[in-house]
Amino acid sequence: MSNSSEATMEINTISDGRWTQHDTHWVLSLFGTAVGAGILFLPINIGIGGFWPLLIMTVLAFPMTFLAHRGLARFVLSSKQKDADFTDVVEEHFGAGAGRLISLLYFFSIFPILLIYGVGLTNTVDSFIVNQLGFESPSRILLSGLLVAGMIAIMLGGEKLLLRAFAILVYPLVGVLLFLSLYLVPNWQMPVVSTPDVASLTELLWLSVPIVVFSFSHAAAISSFANVQRRHYKSEAVQKSEAILRTTSIMLIVFVLLFVFSCVFSLTPEQMEEAKSANVSVLSYLANVYNNPFIEMLGPLVAFIAITSSFLGHFLGARESFNGLATKQTSMSYKLADKLGVVFMFVAIWVCAVLNPSILDMMGAISGPIIAMILFIMPTIAVFKVPALQKYKSHIGTYFVLFVGLLAVSALLYNMLG
Repeated sequence: MSNSSEATMEINTISDGRWTQHDTHWVLSLFGTAVGAGILFLPINIGIGGFWPLLIMTVLAFPMTFLAHRGLARFVLSSKQKDADFTDVVEEHFGAGAGRLISLLYFFSIFPILLIYGVGLTNTVDSFIVNQLGFESPSRILLSGLLVAGMIAIMLGGEKLLLRAFAILVYPLVGVLLFLSLYLVPNWQMPVVSTPDVASLTELLWLSVPIVVFSFSHAAAISSFANVQRRHYKSEAVQKSEAILRTTSIMLIVFVLLFVFSCVFSLTPEQMEEAKSANVSVLSYLANVYNNPFIEMLGPLVAFIAITSSFLGHFLGARESFNGLATKQTSMSYKLADKLGVVFMFVAIWVCAVLNPSILDMMGAISGPIIAMILFIMPTIAVFKVPALQKYKSHIGTYFVLFVGLLAVSALLYNMLG
């Protein structure tokens, strides 16, 4: 078959709007990026306020997740350059100075999360070896080095290997989440549904916004995702990106919220408070409450798969933003910047995993407001500034995303200063 015939076939396949294996792989990748170890704490964090905040946040979770990530993907795809990554786009739209500052903030919003995942993965595997397998704790230096090197090796294997890894990881993650959600159904108790106090409900909802935003965030992978769709789908990139993001958001809401509801309905408000005070994951707490070693065994498995898949997605974003910054700030070639970036991030994550520092929560708190600004506020500002995006000015979704972003940033700052 000639090249021109192949090209014609590809265009026809793209234009007919059919769902392809390529789309499925990217849904799994974005799902895996979003579902980190935080899912094991999400039922406690979102359910502790009672029935009404849980119900309202369930209704708002889909528009908050889909509209924000769609806005960021549109922003990346609004560039006039064919291969523009996030750093290129912000520089093109906001100027060199502001572009570099936003790109730097973007990198530092993702990088601490990689450090947290490096520590979390090492602790999860170490705990599993000691508590479930009954062996002695291995050398932390060796264990963390092997785990971090293994994950980075997947990243260096290229896009096809990465997408295959996501497929291998995410299917069991979805399966285990669904199984656990249904397994807990016999333990469900009717929640206490009383008339809420408007003032306390409003405050609870406000402070819950960042929890929901970051529990479903796959912002770190959006720039790479949008770039691949631009290469793959050409002029259809925006429509296809939106279709993939919509499917990802629905999948996230269905599987994660089913898990959240099942866990919340299996515990009383007093038990939720106790779990929060003990700072243990919901599966660890449920295993203790019901004296169930089966749930206790699944906890580390879910944590391991969730951390690994989310690490890969966040490394994708950190690597891309580091390369963009390095090539713009210096005369370094892209290949050299990429090699230096991978080495730097490997060493930093490994050292952090060995040291197991307690400052990681604070670093996460710093990441939070930056991610909210980049995911919600900056793409909305771009709608009013960038000619290619001005057609979305009259859309209600644009203002909803801005409002949620302002709520998230203000709630995070309130928590940090409070």
